[in-house]
Amino acid sequence: MDITNILGLLGGLALFLHGMQMMSSGLEAAAGNRMKGILEKLTANRLLGILVGAVITAVIQSSSATTVMVVGFVNSGMMTLRQAVWIIMGANIGTTITGQLIALDVGVLAPLFAFIGVAMMVFLKKPQSHHFGSIIGGLGVLFIGMDMMSASMAPLREMPGFVSLMTTFSNPVIGILAGALFTAVIQSSSASVGILQALANSGVIGLPSAVYVLFGQNIGTCITAVLASIGTSRNAKRATIIHLMFNVIGTILFTVLCILTPLVGVVQGITPTNPAAQIANMHTIFNIVTTLILLPLGNGLVSAAMHILPERKQDMEEGMHLMYLTPIKANQDRAIGVSAIYITQLKQELERMLAMAKENVATAFQAVLDREPALIQREETVEEYIDFLNKEISQFISHVIVHETNEADSAAVSAYFKIPGNIERIGDHAMNICGYSALLKEKNVHFSQEAREEIAEMRSVCMEAIDALGTDVSDAVSWLTGVAALEQKMDDMTSQYRQSQLNRMKSGTCSDEGCILFSEMLTDFERIGDHVLNIAQERSGASLS
Repeated sequence: MDITNILGLLGGLALFLHGMQMMSSGLEAAAGNRMKGILEKLTANRLLGILVGAVITAVIQSSSATTVMVVGFVNSGMMTLRQAVWIIMGANIGTTITGQLIALDVGVLAPLFAFIGVAMMVFLKKPQSHHFGSIIGGLGVLFIGMDMMSASMAPLREMPGFVSLMTTFSNPVIGILAGALFTAVIQSSSASVGILQALANSGVIGLPSAVYVLFGQNIGTCITAVLASIGTSRNAKRATIIHLMFNVIGTILFTVLCILTPLVGVVQGITPTNPAAQIANMHTIFNIVTTLILLPLGNGLVSAAMHILPERKQDMEEGMHLMYLTPIKANQDRAIGVSAIYITQLKQELERMLAMAKENVATAFQAVLDREPALIQREETVEEYIDFLNKEISQFISHVIVHETNEADSAAVSAYFKIPGNIERIGDHAMNICGYSALLKEKNVHFSQEAREEIAEMRSVCMEAIDALGTDVSDAVSWLTGVAALEQKMDDMTSQYRQSQLNRMKSGTCSDEGCILFSEMLTDFERIGDHVLNIAQERSGASLS
């Protein structure tokens, strides 16, 4: 095997993996955040969940990519661990499609698929056509790469040393370890199974030895999800444990069957002249049978994962931190489902930030009514946290906008960009109001009963307006109309209370210091309403995108 063959093998593997990435990116750009809605509707039923996992994996030709998506969904709270079980099982079935297509010699049509896909990306103007072109073109590139690898490995059959190495894989332990290690290195079971099929077609390895390598490849594919779960929640890590348990249980079961029963001979007898089909059929049988056996035990797998990785008190983060947003790793920017994940995470983190601002607004008005400057310190602590979230969320959105390719999702993310700044401004006005309590105490100023009632009403309307921001936006137009009505009410109250203040000044029931502070408070009250409306308009725009 000379340098030309080695370069051909590496080039073929590169094309295979790139084709897989093209398909994954195309599906993500085409589906984007809609993936969330699809999964929410279909994963409630275990059989539909398995079907969804199988279909998605068949489209992108990568169970690893599907499992990484599931880990991300579980981490963001979009999917429960029990829903994830069925998607993972389906992904293991869907990944067998690649081997079956190779066995059917679909690679003959690979140049046609590549041409159609690239033509759609180059000559059609609609962005959606580009996304589907990426999927079709990726499939062609994938199989062109597989053909290159097959051609490069043909000389291996003439190398006694390599053939001798392949025979050692008839030892189940060595075969399983070799398959797991190789798949873990290239992080694609589809590619490693394809290479195994190429070796079988070349006559280098037969099914009796290849089966154990094949079983190990199913275990090795879990490494991608394991790497993706680093730094995620314990629930997301449990999803990777379930994926690993599925493949380990299947490997143990089928290793025993291959040793004690004539299963290998039966599979060989189905397609005696097609070694690639023998491996593809065993791969399909492995995953379908394992799924059927574990289907009634799905909840048991969840319980086992929770027992292996129980909750720990020390996992609760202290200090200022992002609770929902997790940094998107550079190699996962276009992972399937990532749009749905980060849009959901953004909503959750912004809701958390808004809740802090609401808390400060309530505390601020209460501090004025009670003339209690001691509350300022608590207010400052929360305000510092709000400033931290404003900076971190804004940086996250900036990163996402750069990498987003789905037009609708890009518009939605852009709409979210101004929201944290408006929430932070609400917090600033709350700090201003709270600060007035210190001046009231210092100058011994007391508001009249009428003014106190107006302050209490301002507090109540502020709470109502901020609460309205957290309600359902399914009907964006009517929801925005409702929030706008509240903002107008705050404007009207500001005008009305300024007039009442003038009347109190004329009657001498309001001191000079009290009048100045009340007027400043009205300005902050009105500005809070303005920022509430700004947030509502941005949320409405994101919902309509």
